[in-house]
Amino acid sequence: MNGREREALIEATATPHRERDREGRLVPPPAWWDLPPDAREEAYRLQLTRQMERAVDRAGRSGTVRAVLARIAGIG
Repeated sequence: MNGREREALIEATATPHRERDREGRLVPPPAWWDLPPDAREEAYRLQLTRQMERAVDRAGRSGTVRAVLARIAGIG
């Protein structure tokens, strides 16, 4: 797996959306199973970072969301 593939899989697992099974339990995204253990740890840290960013933002936005909105608005 090259660096670009690894980063794409990590991003795919770091999304806040989670599917649920019939009993309502959260199900890991399919990309999770394709990651090696060290990349799973990296994805977990990225998820925590984004949760903390959302927790301190008045609108509940992560740094990624703020960057995308700024780009759309032509600020960045």
